[in-house]
This record gives sequence, structure tokens and C-alpha cells, in this order.
Amino acid sequence: MADLIDDVPARVLAVYAHPDDPEISCGGTLARWARAGSEVHVLVCTRGDKGSSDPATRPDELAARRAGEMAEASTVLGLAGHERLDVDDGELENTADVRAGIVATVRRIRPDVVICPDPTAVFFGDSYVNHRDHRAVGWATLDAVSPAAANPHYFADAGAPHAVPTLLLSGTLEADAWVDISGTLDIKVAALLCHASQLGEPGEWLRGVVHQRAADGGRAAGVTHAEGFRRLRLA
Repeated sequence: MADLIDDVPARVLAVYAHPDDPEISCGGTLARWARAGSEVHVLVCTRGDKGSSDPATRPDELAARRAGEMAEASTVLGLAGHERLDVDDGELENTADVRAGIVATVRRIRPDVVICPDPTAVFFGDSYVNHRDHRAVGWATLDAVSPAAANPHYFADAGAPHAVPTLLLSGTLEADAWVDISGTLDIKVAALLCHASQLGEPGEWLRGVVHQRAADGGRAAGVTHAEGFRRLRLA
């Protein structure tokens, strides 16, 4: 029987690499919880400065544009806050500085749930290799949450320790828990459409892709549309 997450956490922190990653990975879940009264925050670790294959693109200008798109999408999702660590794309590593930034955010927000990418998911079929920034932020978040954020001897200047009870890994090949997003799927699409620098003229193809993926998750969960996660209960 599918394990549906029905509880609404009081506070949530989603940690991702690029400005559009939260919407793609768990936008329906973030919107559902925000509308149910959760205090939902997003931390994006890069500037998004390399999110274009056009050689004429100016990275600093693109980063500024993507910061604006992130703000627009956050409003659509109903987030309580959004922030960035501003690491250059492709240079994100599981370093002490990155972990310190994540730990400080965890200790300030004190979330009941942290969501991040599953860093163990590398190959999706035979046509996609998971972006290294996604893997790096996944490992950095895992290490920041367990044990660093809960242990006063790690990053002692980053605030009072906080033990995160639940960690949800998105983009996983081992989903074992799902959130029903049937009521917020259109909000997820609207938030994604804010990232025009990445989508160009998406037309109906984006809506179709997002609906298809959500329907696939829904079939696994026994609902119409769902987002799947690998769930770790840490406390």
C-alpha cells in the first residue's frame, strides 16, 4: 500500500542547486503545505549563472534575471522566504563553507522537514545523467542535516543546534513516500512558468510533461497526481 504523507509540517526548508529546481522537484508539495499553513522556505545554492547554452549570454546578467524569476516563483508558491548562497554554477561542492551556509539556515528556520535532491540518483534511463550540482547539494544537505545541524560542536557560530526530524529526497529512484499534489499541480506549473529564461516559449509541452510526471507519481501513490520522495526519519 502506498505511503501518503498527509501530515502538514509547521516549518519546511527545501535546499536545491539552481533557481528552478525546487519548482521542478517538489513545487506541488511546497504549494500544498504553504496553503495548509506551513512556513515554507527555499535555499538555492548557486547563482544560476550558467543556465544557458547561448555563448552570447552574459552570466552576471543571467544570474540577476534568474534571481528575479526565483522571487516571482516564490510568490506563486506562497513561500515564507527564499534565499541563495550564490555559488557559481558548476562549482558547487560539498565543502565546509557550503555546509556552514546550509546549517545556519537550518538552525535559523528550525524546520520539521528538509527536502533536497537524492544524491545517489545518477543515471535516469539511458539518456540523462543527473547534474553534478544536484548531486553536490544533496550530499552537502545530508551532511549538514546529519549530524552537523544537531551537534553544537559543528559550526558553533551558526546558531543553536536543531535536529531535523524528517528528510525527504526528491528526484529519487527509490521513492517510498508520496505527497498528493492533485490540488496544487496547476500552481506548480504556474511557478515553473516564472522561469522564462530556462523555458523560452514553453507552450503546452511543459504543462503536458509536468502533468505526465505527476500522473506517474499518482499511479504509484494511488491518487490522481503526486510527487514521490525517499523518506528518512531522523528523529
